[in-house]
Order: sequence, then structure tokens, then C-alpha cells
Amino acid sequence: MINRILIRIKTVQLLYAFYQAGDRFVESVESELLKSLSKSYELYIYLLQLMIDITRMADEIVNDQEERNRVAHVDTVISHRFIDNAFIRQLADNTQLMQYVEHNKLSWANDRDLLRKLYAEITESEYYAEYMMRESVTYDDDRELWRKAYKNVIMKADYIDDVLEEKSIYWNDDKETIDTFVLKTIKRFDPAKGAEQELMPEFKDEEDRDFALTLIRRAIENDKYYLSLISQSTRNWEFNRLAFMDVILMQLALAEMLTFPEIPVSVTINEYVELAKCYSTPKSHIYVNGILDSVAKRLISEHKMIKHM
Repeated sequence: MINRILIRIKTVQLLYAFYQAGDRFVESVESELLKSLSKSYELYIYLLQLMIDITRMADEIVNDQEERNRVAHVDTVISHRFIDNAFIRQLADNTQLMQYVEHNKLSWANDRDLLRKLYAEITESEYYAEYMMRESVTYDDDRELWRKAYKNVIMKADYIDDVLEEKSIYWNDDKETIDTFVLKTIKRFDPAKGAEQELMPEFKDEEDRDFALTLIRRAIENDKYYLSLISQSTRNWEFNRLAFMDVILMQLALAEMLTFPEIPVSVTINEYVELAKCYSTPKSHIYVNGILDSVAKRLISEHKMIKHM
């Protein structure tokens, strides 16, 4: 599940904190990086659990209404279609999910106002109304309802970010990326696999884990060399006027260029230019792009990097 985009984001954040704190132990920042990535996976599980807990809140609301109707002798029948959603039943029974949730004690049960608000937004939607009006529904219909609910309600609810920030400092800025993995998981669910449906693994393979650790170690161990390369290419921008975050971004980009021969130069530059747009000043992406392009061309011409532009 943890991809290289997320790894780059985490390494940028941790390298920045590393220099700000004055911590000179590489091993400690490597450990913190793995912990941070592990917490991203925890958020993935937590957001899957959110759909289950919204359904549990719906069950509670429907049961309360049915009890009030019984006391008031009202014969109105309330549909249980949303509560009995086959996709959610399969998700709630998922062995991998249940084991992780129980071990890490993850639950939204104390966020009742949040669950009620999300449930209300889902039930007010056109796709919910269309779903409830159908004569009958299939598993695909049940799964598609939650795909739409997640994409249109949970992904767009800014107030969820506020709740997540209070629960873990590691989840700042993670939700947008993790949301895409949750959507992919919903689409992949197959009723034939029952409780043994595979969720996304924390790392696709050991290669991505090694990429994360090697990237941040090389960036720290060779920082003086990378800074010298940057300073030599700041003809139009004085080095001491660059934003500190810009320097961090370029330091990591150079570590990636010079350490991972299989990653094209253009991919590395584009990735860190995009990060500059998110994490630095309004014009930083221009500086980062120009300086990295200049450094890369020089390294290639001097045969210090065997890559093509």
C-alpha cells in the first residue's frame, strides 16, 4: 500500500525535522521513518473501519426510531437495506481487518457526532435515494453505494481531518493519499473471497521499504556533497536566499538520482517539484526544477551519473 509518493512525502517531513531538532543520529531518523510509514498504514485500516462504524451508527439510529414507532403505535416500516449492506458485512468480517483493529484497539465509537454527520450526508445524497428505491440490490450495488459514499462524502469531509489530527500527529497530510488506497480496496472486494479477502499490504515488497531507508540515509550521509552541487548551480538564485525546505527537497532529489539508477531523472525531478508546490513557497517549484535540471545535466556530462535527461 505504501508507495513511493508517500515515502517521499515522509522523508521530506522527517529530514526537515531532523535538521531542525539537531539530532545527528541516522539510526533514529530511520526508525522514525518506519514508524511514520507504519502509522500511515494504520490510517488506512482506520478509514476502512470508519465505514463499518458509520453502519453501526445507522443501525442504532434505525433501532431507536423503530422503538419510538412501537411506543407511539406507528406502523411505518423502516428499511434495513443500508444496515444489511453485503459489502459492509464482508468488510466487518474480514479476518485481516479484525485482527489489526483488535490488536491496535481502533474504533470510532467515541466520535458519535462525526458518525452521525457522515451518515446524514450519505442519506441525503441522490445515489443513496436511488439505491434505496430499487426493488432489489446485488452485491455490486452494495459495494458501489459505498464507493460513491466514500468518494463523495468521506473524502470531501474536511472535519474528518480535524479529528484525525487530534488522534495522531503522524496522520497530518496523509488522508488524501490514503483515501485513494481505500477506494482501490473497495473496488477489489470480491464476495467469493469472504472473510479472507486480502487488504493491501503495508509495503508492496521489501524493495519499497529499502528505498525509504536508503533514501533518507544517503541524503543525510552525503549532505555536504549534495549542498555543494546545489550551490554550484545557483547562478540566478543566491544559495543563501533559498528556502530551507527547497534545500531539503533538492538534497533528497539528488540522493535519489545518484542512488537509484533505475529511476529516470525526469521522474525524480517531477516528484520533488510537485512536493515543492505543496510544502514550500509559491515560487519554490520553479527554483527546484531549474537547479535540479542544471545539476543533473552537469553530473551526466561529467560522467558522475549514468542516466539520460
